[in-house]
Formats: sequence, structure tokens, C-alpha cells
Amino acid sequence: MAQATLTARLDPMDKQKFETFCNSVGLTVSGAINLYVKAVLKNYRIPFDISSDPFYSEENMNVLRKSIAQAENGYTVKHDLLEVSE
Repeated sequence: MAQATLTARLDPMDKQKFETFCNSVGLTVSGAINLYVKAVLKNYRIPFDISSDPFYSEENMNVLRKSIAQAENGYTVKHDLLEVSE
């Protein structure tokens, strides 16, 4: 069967760590990538969950920018620390 070439850019340290991992489990980098591709094609999905941290959502980042601007412009309220005894 004819083979095709896939080129990907990686951080050099990530590449080194990936090669080390692959060697430790008896795989070549090419073999590991082929396993990934086969898993995607078998299930028509990425074989792991991908999610984003809601902290970095655009809505939250806008709230943070507004709060920082208010603090920088002196629009803050000073509160005393109240200790509650039981």
C-alpha cells in the first residue's frame, strides 16, 4: 500500500518528550500518529475530551479587564476585615 507523508510543527521539547514516550512503549513516532489517526477514523471523533477553561472565556476576560481598569482608576472601596467569633 502506498504511504503519504504528514508534516507537523511541534515545540522541540514536546517532540523530544513524545519520541522518548513512544520509545518507552515500543512505538515509533510514526506508529503512534498512525494509531491516533486510526482511532479518529474508527469512531469519527477525537479519542479524548477537548475542553476550554471557562475562566478564559471572552465574557469573563471582559469582566476582568473592566475590574482592573476600575481598580487602576481608583474606583475601589476599602473594607475593614471583620473577624467572626463563634
